[in-house]
Parts: sequence; structure tokens; C-alpha cells
Amino acid sequence: MLILSLASLSPSVYAADGADMTRARIETSEDGYRLSAAFSFELNRGLEDAINRGVPLYFTTEVELTRPRWYWFDEKAINATQTIRISYNVLTRRYQAAINGSLQQSFDSLDDALSLIRRPSRWIIADKGALQVGEIYRVAVRMGLDLAQLPKPFQVNALNNSDWRLSSDWKTFNYKAE
Repeated sequence: MLILSLASLSPSVYAADGADMTRARIETSEDGYRLSAAFSFELNRGLEDAINRGVPLYFTTEVELTRPRWYWFDEKAINATQTIRISYNVLTRRYQAAINGSLQQSFDSLDDALSLIRRPSRWIIADKGALQVGEIYRVAVRMGLDLAQLPKPFQVNALNNSDWRLSSDWKTFNYKAE
């Protein structure tokens, strides 16, 4: 009986450490195609401690658009990524967020900085002419902690420690190009 009750608790423990995608859609604008997405997650104690000790964390959102073809492999129309770096400055006691290494913002709290990842701005994933109008594309989106961009000593630790695994599953949906 005790084993069954512990087994029923374990999926919720693992689900709490992951990220869930609450919304994802492609929007058409004058500049091109934009991704509108929202994620739900909380950092565990290990990740909070790391960032508060000065270790920058990198969160990467990936988007893939493919066009199914019956005669050959699916055509990969678009592959786009956006990386947001969150770091803590001990001297100013403020959190810094940088999008793709260029746009940088400063925040008073970690939760405010994470809101940039939870609800990213609608970023352009492709130019206006990149998709064929009227065609249906399969869209796949995911977000996760990018371990490859961590400092080398932390990469070794992250591979062996489940506290450093934070990512969402791929969310797929169809989009008809406008």
C-alpha cells in the first residue's frame, strides 16, 4: 500500500520541475510571422541558488515549421531560436535579462526577470515571404534551460543532477499561412 501511494506521488513531483506551455500561436504582421507563446514554470531551489550566486542561466525557445509532403520528407521551412540570459549582479542587487545577447533589461526581483521568459514578447520568427500563402504548416515549439551555454564546471554537474533539467515538451499545432 505504501509503495502504491509513493508511486502515485512521483509523477506530480517530476511535473513540478518541468515547464508547461500554456499558449502558442503564430501571428501574421507587416514585419513577418511572429510567435506568441506563454510558459508556466517555477525554478527549483538549486537553480535559484545558482543564479543568486552569480551563475547566469540561459533559456532557449525553439520553433520549427515544417510543411508535410506526401512524396518526400517534410520540408523544413523555418527553424528559429531565441535565447534569454538571466543573471544576478551582486553589486547592484538587480537581475539582468538579455535577449539573444543584445537587448538588456534590469529587474528588481527574480520573478520579474522570469516573466520575460514566461511571457516572451512576440518575436519575429520569419520574414513575410518565408511561407507559401494558403499552405498548412506543422509548428513545433518548446522552451528549456540551455545547459550547453553554462560555464564548463556547471555543465558537468548539470548532466548528473536532475535539478538542472527544466524544459517543456514539444507543443505541436497546425498553421495555415496567410
